[in-house]
Amino acid sequence: MSLFISRMERTLLESLNKIYKVGLYIRLSREDDDKTLESESITNQKSLLLQYVKENHLKVYDIYIDDGYSGTNFDRPDFNRLLNDIESGRINMVITKDMSRLGRDYIGTGNLIEKYFPEHNVRYIAVTDNIDTFLDSSNNDIAPFKAIMNDMYAKDISKKIKSSLKAKMKEGKWVGGRTPFGYDQDKDNKNRLVINEEQASIVKRIFDMCLEGLSFFKIAKQLTKEGVKTPAQYYNFEWKGNYNLKYGEWHSKTIRDILTNRMYIGDMVQNRRSKVNYKVKKVIKNNLNDYIVVENTHEAIIDKEIFYEVQKKIPKNKGRNEKKEIHLLDGLLYCGNCGHRISITSRRKKDNRCYTICNYYRTYMKKKLCTTHSNNYDELEKVIINSLTNLCLNYINNDKIKSDVLNNLTEDNKLNNKKELERLSNDIKQINDNLDNIYIDKLNTKITEEQFERVKVKLEQELNVKQKRYSELNNSINGTINEESKYKMINDYINKFLTMKKFSRELIINLIDRIEIFEDKTISIKVCFMKN
Repeated sequence: MSLFISRMERTLLESLNKIYKVGLYIRLSREDDDKTLESESITNQKSLLLQYVKENHLKVYDIYIDDGYSGTNFDRPDFNRLLNDIESGRINMVITKDMSRLGRDYIGTGNLIEKYFPEHNVRYIAVTDNIDTFLDSSNNDIAPFKAIMNDMYAKDISKKIKSSLKAKMKEGKWVGGRTPFGYDQDKDNKNRLVINEEQASIVKRIFDMCLEGLSFFKIAKQLTKEGVKTPAQYYNFEWKGNYNLKYGEWHSKTIRDILTNRMYIGDMVQNRRSKVNYKVKKVIKNNLNDYIVVENTHEAIIDKEIFYEVQKKIPKNKGRNEKKEIHLLDGLLYCGNCGHRISITSRRKKDNRCYTICNYYRTYMKKKLCTTHSNNYDELEKVIINSLTNLCLNYINNDKIKSDVLNNLTEDNKLNNKKELERLSNDIKQINDNLDNIYIDKLNTKITEEQFERVKVKLEQELNVKQKRYSELNNSINGTINEESKYKMINDYINKFLTMKKFSRELIINLIDRIEIFEDKTISIKVCFMKN
């Protein structure tokens, strides 16, 4: 009888004499669940592993289950509990159905099998992959390659999911999580938005307050004072330092986000943010060019006319909240020489006067990149009010603009333009569908990379042409429709201005676009109702 035994036989003898405390680890990701892989279900994994330990006379210490967690991320609740039990010595054997259940990131999985488990004297078994780290087996040698294949599978699934989501976005379907303030998901169709009347009334009021000339800060202050619920309170956000939730405090940023959100005019705006890659959770903001915008997908809360009018007023209202005194022309003054803003100083105690100063000059005073543009503000205000009065009187007496606006396009032209717009919309949808289809064909190796690139370039060129024409035509139609109501609104503002004894800032910013002051004291007033 030979006195020598092989390494495998020695390992088997040692393992038989060792008492193993087994941890069964089970994981099911959303991707697996979406693909309805019955063999990967929690129940079937558990059944398979319990049968294995029974046949091998092993003792189970505990079962660890992570349901709905991706294999590319190792920060999972029960997986972390498993590691804690390993380090405290409660378990010394880990069993999974296969390596992909442990993880799909080949770096993390390799680190566990090659370093972490051996360092902690833990035996690892992947049942269906025939991997056992305490045996000298060729199956163990191919474990790194299996890990890479699992990683590639995760990457491929990620691409397909992204492609599917983007296809839905391009169709105008809602695929996000939390809906925009003022909307809910339709109970019968999760990809469709419906108006939340309670929240929508707050959104409408915020737009009305902005049109009245109130700054973001003043709007937020007023809503907080009245105890109006914030978006954070509606959604019950919970994170450290969230004063919106705890105290019902509205902030200027929240107001700005609402006032600049195109979702409120019925346009679906998505793909604003994206993950760094399929392994990293970090989310980054996308460029405006990467946004996916589909017009008229849901019921609007705000009329387009009102929305775009507000966009014009936002630059006039921002940055005014820190001033103790709000002047009539605050936010409207610009340097006629360098183009930068002109600010108004605080009133001096000795003569109760305040003056204008070019911000560019004040910032780079020593470099003398511009001049002071100093003027007594009170006197400047009187001159501008008088000039504005004359401009309003001239406008009221001139009917030419009205006739130009109302007769800009004939009804026939409007009808033809709308028909062309509808054709373009269908063409754009078809091209986007074709792009998605050829990408999927490439993934399934139905076409070569060269064929994919050739067709892709051709389709994208055609798409750019049609999108440009669609944008131009749509802007033309909307502009024409809005001109008549805009004309009536401007007339109301002018009539109020001409009859007021004490002028309000809210009315002034609805009439004046910007005021340019030059070094030689000349003034150029650009009003909203006349071409300058």
